[in-house]
Amino acid sequence: MSIDHTEKGFETNIEDYLININGYRKRNLKEDALETFKKIAIDVDILFEFLESTQAKEIEKLKNVYKSSYKEKIIERINRELNKRGLIDCLRHGIKDYGVHLKLAYNRPANNLNYTLLNLYTKNIFTVSRQVHYSEKNNNSVDMMIMLNGLPIMILELKNPLTGQTVEDAKLQYMTDRDPNEILFKFKKRAIVFFAVDTEEVYMTTKLEGKNTVFLPFNKGNNGGSGNPEVEGKYKTYYLWEEILQKDSLLDILFNFVFIKKEQIKDSTGEIVEEKETLIFPRYHQLDVVRKLEYDTKNYRTGRNYLIQHSAGSGKTNSISWLAHRLAKLHDKDNNPIFNSVIVITDRRVLDKQLQDAIYQIEHKAGMVAKIEKDSNQLAEALINGTRIIITTLQKFPYIIEKINGLETRNYAIIIDEAHSSQTGKSAAALRLVLSANDLNEAEELDKQNEEDYLEDKINEEIKKLGPHRNISYYAFTATPKAKTLEYFGIRGDDGKYYPYHVYSMRQAIEEGFILDVLKNYVTYKTFYKISKKIEEDPEVPSRKAAKAIAKYVSLHPHNIAQKTEIMIEHFRQVTRHKIGGRAKAMVVTSSRLHAVRYKQAFDKYINEKGYNDLKALVAFSGTVIDDGVEYTEEGINRISERELPEKFKSDEYKVLLVAEKYQTGFDEPLLHTMYVDKKLEGIKAVQTLSRLNRTCKGKNDTFILDFVNDPEEIKKAFQTFYEVTELECATDPNVLYDLQNELNAVQVYTEDEILDVVKLEFENKLKSPKGQEKLNSILDKAVERFKKLPKEEQEQFKSVANKYVRTYSFILQIGPFADTELHKLYIYLNFLLKKLPKSGSVKLNLADEVALEYYKNQKTFDGSISLIREDRATLKPTSFGKSINEEEKTKLSTIIEKINKRFGTEFTETDRLTLDQLEQDSINNEDIRISANSNDFDNFKLDYTKAFMDILINRREENEKLFLKIMTEDEFKSVVFDYLAKKVYDQLRNTAI
Repeated sequence: MSIDHTEKGFETNIEDYLININGYRKRNLKEDALETFKKIAIDVDILFEFLESTQAKEIEKLKNVYKSSYKEKIIERINRELNKRGLIDCLRHGIKDYGVHLKLAYNRPANNLNYTLLNLYTKNIFTVSRQVHYSEKNNNSVDMMIMLNGLPIMILELKNPLTGQTVEDAKLQYMTDRDPNEILFKFKKRAIVFFAVDTEEVYMTTKLEGKNTVFLPFNKGNNGGSGNPEVEGKYKTYYLWEEILQKDSLLDILFNFVFIKKEQIKDSTGEIVEEKETLIFPRYHQLDVVRKLEYDTKNYRTGRNYLIQHSAGSGKTNSISWLAHRLAKLHDKDNNPIFNSVIVITDRRVLDKQLQDAIYQIEHKAGMVAKIEKDSNQLAEALINGTRIIITTLQKFPYIIEKINGLETRNYAIIIDEAHSSQTGKSAAALRLVLSANDLNEAEELDKQNEEDYLEDKINEEIKKLGPHRNISYYAFTATPKAKTLEYFGIRGDDGKYYPYHVYSMRQAIEEGFILDVLKNYVTYKTFYKISKKIEEDPEVPSRKAAKAIAKYVSLHPHNIAQKTEIMIEHFRQVTRHKIGGRAKAMVVTSSRLHAVRYKQAFDKYINEKGYNDLKALVAFSGTVIDDGVEYTEEGINRISERELPEKFKSDEYKVLLVAEKYQTGFDEPLLHTMYVDKKLEGIKAVQTLSRLNRTCKGKNDTFILDFVNDPEEIKKAFQTFYEVTELECATDPNVLYDLQNELNAVQVYTEDEILDVVKLEFENKLKSPKGQEKLNSILDKAVERFKKLPKEEQEQFKSVANKYVRTYSFILQIGPFADTELHKLYIYLNFLLKKLPKSGSVKLNLADEVALEYYKNQKTFDGSISLIREDRATLKPTSFGKSINEEEKTKLSTIIEKINKRFGTEFTETDRLTLDQLEQDSINNEDIRISANSNDFDNFKLDYTKAFMDILINRREENEKLFLKIMTEDEFKSVVFDYLAKKVYDQLRNTAI
């Protein structure tokens, strides 16, 4: 018998397991049942089979009310409630109809005492259906649907790589072929989760939004990274149908994990502009850690410690919420509660609200969660009263231990969220004297004395001093555990070393796309200097005004605050501010609180002197700083309250945050893109600090670090402990781009005309239209066909080099913009082409670096929407120089050239003379310039002509590189040439008009 390697064979294997092992029922919707399902996405026959077998008396009451039409009326009521409240709420809490309460599903009881509930629970009906035609509009079908008591809860699109399709194709199918307005797919109302599955990987989403649909990985992880490990004799994704879709497991997820997260989106003024809802379905590692901790605790009861090393991006807040809820309800074999109270220790103000919201979603019981924000008496009261979940701060940890010691007959679970120093720095500030220093070096030394993870060490000391408690179990969550933390909370292995109980690594979080790799664009000042120098001096990469502001510092060693301030502000304005759709922010990490004060003064001074109105900075430090007899506080300098600072920094008004320890750790702001480091960072502190940049948000594709102090090898060593494979990408020679360009060109996959056509579509904003998309695909298809004809090895080599080109170009842009439009054209083209090239195996979709593109569009002297198109048009249509220049004009030109030669020591050639003629004629032929000249006086005309002059100059740069460079790099020289041309053009256009 031949092996069935098709998608159908994959489906059959999953279906067989669900039916024969997991006890599902096979269900084929046909005729009337199918037509009804297409209308309301409910399997009416199965639903009534469940209702009548579990709630016969309730159904009888409704029969008496509705008579022969009782089924239609009940379905009408259930449909209305599903559409109003959502499937999850209705499954958990049932619906009411004419005073009759109907349950739509039964969860497994927490204990075995109630035999009636146990019996009802066994009557849940799980069905699996294949190739379900769900729509009245078309003949589309989903590969597989899971239903509980006739209600659809899960959709699976299945792909088998042996047929040439992968999980990426399943995602694409959801995004392009599944209408979110179909009742089966409507958010919250029917199917709860949508899985994209192949034999290698699993992805999920809880909301279909067309091309904007966001998929999250649902993989186990593989040797510290993403994906799934090999399993002897099974598909790598077997765990989905064998474990997750097991009946008890699925009911547990539906009743105890899934919830609706509600957020308020505010604008820059703090006004609520949107109420956002997200349906949270647990990721694999979240399910795994919560269930394992619950199982272990049930077996060993109290007196054990657990260290959970979960990276940023792991969804730790939800994991802690679920764990707290589970432990609060956990019973032993005799059905007695294991813990009297669960105490969550955190410094995050939002966690208590999220906990309460999540638990209310699950329980619909108020009062399960108490927040301790007053004193130890409030804490004692909560403990004595047996409040199920208590939330308090890290600073109160010693008081908690003290109170618990007096309640030794009771058992407690203590969940510690990030055993690191407070994000606000209040705790450390309370321990310090008010510091005053004679100089910056002294201030740095004084600030170092108490900064190192005070609270974490304090917790460890308390645990060590008091010894193990038989009535307490600790559950410590951290991304970067110190050695002592591992010793106190970790598990001792046979080798004598201590290990975390559960790990979700930084590497896996990065590979799965939940956080960014902050070391991808990590640059020391030395490297920054070298690249800036290359950009400025290399004749093949000519200088531009946009690079000039950085380049002028390269001969200066940044030995004082003023020089560093200039570098940081100019880099921010030229590069960072164009990132994340113009919303990007930066953090400056300073060596001490006195440094932070001095930097704030230097920033304000420089910004005011330059007249910049698009950049404001805030400073964050603890306590009071005395500088030259003057006292400074954070609130006094910022002129806003300490509590307001996080929200103010989120607003569009403030772009840079200067910090001294405070907010250096535990600060979560996704818009942080760039970090300027002027402080020695070591070990865990380096990881915690630089990781402030790793949060993701829409439009954020990369990060950037400019480090004035630290050695890259030391930074790499610090990260190595928590992330197995770390790379510091510090490209130092922009010329590598030409090598890559030449290598790509030699393969002859694309032509220059095709690149030009794509660039024109992009910069003329035609890609947003259907016709533009159609045109783009037709252009790219030519290259795809040539690519397919290459040998396999050459295909892989081409893709590898193309990806390297895109990454390197994007990295170089972080230092300073290029003037080489040919490189940028290729960059734009490759971003689109890479998405169209055939994928090998389960290669992820390549995403275009739209941020870099946007950056170019916003650069005043590299405005692609004007300069690239104008240059492109010049190659397609010869420029008309108009009438020849008469003798009188030549005389005037000779005069100005003579003056320029004397003043700047230049020797103008006939080529230079012709270039100035052409610049003048290009200006006269420009429609915008002509309109401005005829509508304005000379002073206002000069304002309009400034931008047009730069564009015209750039278009002529290749004809006279030497003159172009001189104008671009010497302000005085440029001013003379500009003034001459502006007057000449204005006079000619005004005379012509008359």
